[in-house]
Amino acid sequence: MNVALAPAESIPNTPLATQVERRRTFAIISHPDAGKTTLTEKLLLFGGAINLAGQVKAKRDRRSTRSDWMAIERERGISVVTSVMTFDYDGRVFNLLDTPGHEDFSED
Repeated sequence: MNVALAPAESIPNTPLATQVERRRTFAIISHPDAGKTTLTEKLLLFGGAINLAGQVKAKRDRRSTRSDWMAIERERGISVVTSVMTFDYDGRVFNLLDTPGHEDFSED
């Protein structure tokens, strides 16, 4: 399959094209316990979206993660559903998808 991408200067400068150019989307996928949620927290922290990164295995007095919002996720320290977090950084809109871990990626 051949795919030809248009040079940036040939893309029309429309409001929609401008908004599309600003967006960056990252889906973080890997095997269980590989650190996906920890990476998500660090990206949110370094991107200025949060002031303090949460911990997957947080104790009662510690801050839990933003992406693990369901009670079962917080109790067990696992991601059950995909969470999407959006923040602005340096004129760009970043979308982070924190996914549950999979044992086998052969079907993905």
